[in-house]
This record gives sequence, C-alpha cells and structure tokens, in this order.
Amino acid sequence: MKKKIALVTGGLSGEAQISYKSAITVSNNTDREKFDLYRIDINATGWWYTPEIGEKSAVDKSDFSVIDAGNKIQFDAILLCIHGTPGEDGKLQGYFDMLKLPYTSCDAATSALTFNKRYTVAVASFAGINVAKSLHLFKHTPITSNAILEQLQLPVFVKPNNGGSSIGMSKVDLATDLDAAIAKAFHEDDQILIEEFISGREFTIGVFKSKGAITVLPITEIKTGNTFFDFEAKYLGKSEEITPAEITAEMQSQLTAAAKRVYEVMNCRGVVRVDFIYNEAKSQPFMLEVNTVPGQSDASVIPQQVRAMGWKLTDFYTAIIEEALN
Repeated sequence: MKKKIALVTGGLSGEAQISYKSAITVSNNTDREKFDLYRIDINATGWWYTPEIGEKSAVDKSDFSVIDAGNKIQFDAILLCIHGTPGEDGKLQGYFDMLKLPYTSCDAATSALTFNKRYTVAVASFAGINVAKSLHLFKHTPITSNAILEQLQLPVFVKPNNGGSSIGMSKVDLATDLDAAIAKAFHEDDQILIEEFISGREFTIGVFKSKGAITVLPITEIKTGNTFFDFEAKYLGKSEEITPAEITAEMQSQLTAAAKRVYEVMNCRGVVRVDFIYNEAKSQPFMLEVNTVPGQSDASVIPQQVRAMGWKLTDFYTAIIEEALN
C-alpha cells in the first residue's frame, strides 16, 4: 500500500517564495507509484491542505490530518520543504515529535541549533572544525563599532544570526560602514553575527543519510561577481556554480571529510548543505554555516549535485522519504 506523505511548504519568513519553488521540484520528482503526496501550505493565514483539484481546506492541528474527498487522511511521514521559520528552526519538528510523526529533516534540537549561526560555529569549533573568528550581538545590549573593531579585524561580514538566503547580510571593508551594516542586519533579526572575512574559494556541499550511511554529494564551487554569495547571487542568477568543483585531490578529501564531520557533530538527518571557504594560504577549509532545509528548486545546488552523482531526483527523494519512514 502506498505511503501517505505530506509535502509541507510555505512558511512565515521572507524565504517562503523559495519554499514554493522547492516544493514544485520535489513534487514533480516524488515517485507517485510509491507515495501519495498531499501539499500543505503553512502561511500567515493558516495551515492549509491545497489539493491539485478542488478547494483548499484547513489542517486539523490536533493530529495534523486533512480531509480529502470526504476521507480523513493521516500521514505516514512529512516531507519538509519550508526554508526559514517554522520549518527550519525546529518549531515544526517539535510539534511533529509530539505527534510521533516522522519527517525528512533534522530533529528539533539540531534544527534550532543550526538556525542560529553563532551557536552553529561555536559547536563546530568545539569539535575541531575551522571557523572564522566572530562576535555575537544582541539588540538589547548595544556595543560600539570601536569596541567591535578592537576584537575583530576588517573586512568583516555582518549577518542576521537566524534565517537564511543571505537576506540582511553585508560585507564591510571600512570602519565608517559598520554601523549601517549592523542596522541592516538588526532590521531582520534581534541577534546578529559579525565575523572576520576569510579569503579563499567558496564551496557548498550537500550531505544526506540513506539506509543509515552518510553520503557526501559532489562538491559545488560558487563563483560570483557580487561581493559575496548573497540573495541576488543565490536566486537571481548572479553567480556561477561549478559542479563538480575543479579542485585538487587534497582539497576534495579535506572538504568531504569536513562536511561529513559537520553532519555527524550536529547530529543531522535528511539532506543538509554545508558552506565552506577554502583558505589556500592555510590549505584548510573553514565552515561558514549549515542549511538543514536546503533549496530544492530546479536550479538549486542540491539537485545539481544529485544529478552530478548520477542519480535521478526521483530516486534521491525516495531515499530521503524512506530514511524518514525507517
């Protein structure tokens, strides 16, 4: 009998638009011979079941069930496709845990941890993974730019501590620009992260678990004409993504080992994407951040890497769903 899977998309952040694009790719590449897929849209107006034909209807939050053609549908697993809150920060994961519903992403603790960029790099550093020197600022405790520059060297990156898609992020080369960058980041979040710039080549690596084994996907190098891999570069075609990356065997080995180590240390599940800068002067990769619900739109990195590995996306999503069911 086919398993009933809820494809959960939307979300309550600026990243919802990316979530809807991801959901299209995932929906188009889910094996309908094995799974019945039901699309659930969580947005500011409520939680909605949106069938391909017919009217949308509210989800019963008491057990996360829906009514379809007069029948009550109870799901076997959740295919999470929400970037940002509440699907990437642990909130939905905690709810699904209470209902004993399996899902395709990291658990509530890992999701909450990795959504906080500062806590992610702190845990990674504690485990011996290289990270940039950084400061964690809170809106309720102001600190002067002079005090910041006594602890960090320019250039620095200023970014909202939670969230993704590089919204609200700035690269600061001059001390006079620091206050404006801090204000921009605080507009998106009550906590921000300021970290020293590490020069080098930028890489992003998908990692997933299937049948209990961790697989590191082919590595992608990000080359952008923008100052960094920002929202424009990620989603508006302002970057070049080379998969598989043209790198030495040593770099390949170091980056693959670092990505796998991050996945293990953070206790990840499902597919995640880990961003790195490879500093050639030190011959070392530095971890930037972990995305526990990486973009799945057709042009996104993960689908590129899956194809580069020689897999069909349908087989990949089947493996991800089956890992959650098991």
